[in-house]
Amino acid sequence: MPPTTPATAEAPRQRAARLSAILDLLATEGRLSVTGAAENLEVSEATIRRDFAELARRQLVTRNHGGVVATSVAYELPYRYRASQNDSGLDRIAAATVALVAPGTVVAMNGGTTTTTVARSLTARDDLSSRGLTLVTSALNIAVEAVLRRDVRCVSLGGIPRPESYEVTGPLATAGLSQLWIDVAILGVNALSAHEGATCHHEDEAAVSRMMVERAREVIVVAAEPKLGERAFTQICEASQLTHVVTTAADADPRVADLRAAGATVHCV
Repeated sequence: MPPTTPATAEAPRQRAARLSAILDLLATEGRLSVTGAAENLEVSEATIRRDFAELARRQLVTRNHGGVVATSVAYELPYRYRASQNDSGLDRIAAATVALVAPGTVVAMNGGTTTTTVARSLTARDDLSSRGLTLVTSALNIAVEAVLRRDVRCVSLGGIPRPESYEVTGPLATAGLSQLWIDVAILGVNALSAHEGATCHHEDEAAVSRMMVERAREVIVVAAEPKLGERAFTQICEASQLTHVVTTAADADPRVADLRAAGATVHCV
């Protein structure tokens, strides 16, 4: 059996993925033991103890004898929004998107299952301790999780929340955004095509996302393959306004070629 890799040499992305998996398990079970988590994730108990200590340091869990319990403030709202759990495609999108964002960046994010997955990976990064990260979001569930991250400054927009997506909308949200400059906007969409651009089902949500695009230097759309080539009710922005698209579509997909021709850098994962 090969020797165990020391914790100090472990890839940050690998550890971040494991921490996220622990939080998912904890959201389901309410409490985890060191032994149970180690067996479930197929790592050593020493590794799990270090992970539990790190999560406790970030105030995402509470230590107890032999394990951890969920911090109720961190889980009551966001983990009802569970459509993205155990979706390997969304995990690949999240990993590729996080790689495009540098520490110290001001990031804006709307709501949705894809952006929720991206936000968890982004705020769990181990390289934020020196420069941190500012996260501006219209999604209540993302804000509730991000606010407990030690190295993340979370700006939660005001407005009227939509129960289906946890997104706030209306003039309070757009007025708040109009006073901010964004480095990178990361947007989830209902549909994306080179001709119709990025679109979604609700105009009030589109208005907030549209303002994020207007205030950002770069725009990243995260979209699973079934959303490509489709059109929803209202436009967020033109395809030519996108800097990056991260998708599960194949690199040879003609819809990918169309988006590249419109000016976006497309990452197929």
